[in-house]
Amino acid sequence: MYKIGMISLGCPKNQVDAERMLAQLDKNGFEIADCYEGVDAVIINTCGFIDAATQEAIENILEMAQLKEEGTVGKIIVTGCLAERQKDAIFESIPEVDAVIGIGADGEIAELVREAIEGDKKYAMPDNSLLPLTGERLLTTPEYWSYLKIADGCSNRCTYCAIPSIRGNYRSVEFETLVQEAKELAAAGTKELILIAQDTTNYGADLYGKSRLPELLDALCEIDGIEWIRMLYCYPDKITDELLETMARQPKVLHYIDLPLQHADDKILARMNRRGNSEFLRNTINKIRTALPDAVIRTTFIVGFPGEGEEEFENLSEFVNEMEFDRLGCFEFSPQEGTPAYDMDEQVDEDVKLRRGEIIMQDQLEIVLLKNNERIGNIYSVIVEDYDAYSDSYSGRTYMDAPEIDGKIIFTTNKNYNNGDFAKVEVIGVNDYDLIGKDIG
Repeated sequence: MYKIGMISLGCPKNQVDAERMLAQLDKNGFEIADCYEGVDAVIINTCGFIDAATQEAIENILEMAQLKEEGTVGKIIVTGCLAERQKDAIFESIPEVDAVIGIGADGEIAELVREAIEGDKKYAMPDNSLLPLTGERLLTTPEYWSYLKIADGCSNRCTYCAIPSIRGNYRSVEFETLVQEAKELAAAGTKELILIAQDTTNYGADLYGKSRLPELLDALCEIDGIEWIRMLYCYPDKITDELLETMARQPKVLHYIDLPLQHADDKILARMNRRGNSEFLRNTINKIRTALPDAVIRTTFIVGFPGEGEEEFENLSEFVNEMEFDRLGCFEFSPQEGTPAYDMDEQVDEDVKLRRGEIIMQDQLEIVLLKNNERIGNIYSVIVEDYDAYSDSYSGRTYMDAPEIDGKIIFTTNKNYNNGDFAKVEVIGVNDYDLIGKDIG
């Protein structure tokens, strides 16, 4: 029996791919190790979306190469988006790598890993459309929350994004298959189900001629055991009245909308090939807040996109301060080879990008502090995630916080909770992005 370790990097969508590969390996007799010492092979499931992700992947590969040289690990197998993007370059630049496997070969991972361990270097790069969208998973999240990947790929053509070339066009998972997978996750202990895709709000349009996300939410709400349903990666032009009505009507669907906007200046939005302009984005956000007064909106922006001068950045900055987002991430533009934005004119200096990113995030911190202080005295349902013996306190998340990307609430109690339990907590203080509370349940 071969022992396998895995490192999965990047987004939750990549994590689900890793879980499917792990399930296949487990089913085919491989032992899944929780450390790297003594493994016959280590799989590095990479991200290659932006330069920082590529650098992280390379650093992990080089770390494993050092362990291989020391005799701690056996073969090194690279999968995921960087494998799909770089292909031959990985072998050429890091000779310690024993196999490069594209996402289209994920369904054959057990056979390919065995061949890599027993033979010479392995290279498998079938069409990316062969990536399995269904199948068993060996969950790597805590048992009380899990991801449900409802589609893969993307048919939008944002000029900065390499995802369509890596993952192919948008492909939805069949409706009935998703409902069945959600039932299985619930039976395994999932209480919080997190819907993910490159564009969650586009779910079903390729299969059924229209988005069936509201209908899917209704079906998922019928599943016993599922208490929270959260959506990530929603596009502003697909926030329909029907979707908002469903969110308002279904108590299990959290009033949390992850809405990556990327910019708010009309010129830059056009250069990014994003649908809508700043007025449309304002109207969409106001529509959400009218339909769901307690809605928490998370967004991301890119600063330093080609053509972003001081006027365009000022428009973005004013938009951020006007809209007062609950959650916000900011990234410096990272030119990706093969995308239209890679060699656009009017590229922005790196130091300017950094300065602009710092300005946005400093403004956002002030907004968050104001909003968090306004929440003092409010009572929230909290999913418990950790206990700290030193401070004798628990921490968890409200509906306002997605796991691993948002903040938390730290609270004291006289009760004993297990991870995954729900507590009723009153907010009594603020610690930057986090809340402080006391259990009143």
